Amino acid sequence: MVIELLKFKVAPARREEFIHNDAEIWTPIIASSPGFLGKEVWINAAEPTEVIMVIRWATCEQWKSFPQELLHRTEKKFAEAMGKSYQMLESLEYQVRQFPSTHP
Repeated sequence: MVIELLKFKVAPARREEFIHNDAEIWTPIIASSPGFLGKEVWINAAEPTEVIMVIRWATCEQWKSFPQELLHRTEKKFAEAMGKSYQMLESLEYQVRQFPSTHP
């Protein structure tokens, strides 16, 4: 499994709108993609400008095969809905480390 971690800085007054628009615009698009396993949205109680998206993919190949044209079209739609109220700070990739079972 591969984790896509996206960290955003969002105007605090628009954080809930950002999360709602993400659920309405981005989530249905990626959820219909092969290899999509799930998505979580994390907020930091100590830092109201921080929103983190954690997206689980079955394989890196499936994640990276997301059509670029669809990515750009969806980002444009999201940007039109949110304006300049957010900024992506980080886009990271993690692999879930699994250890072999030592129990019979």
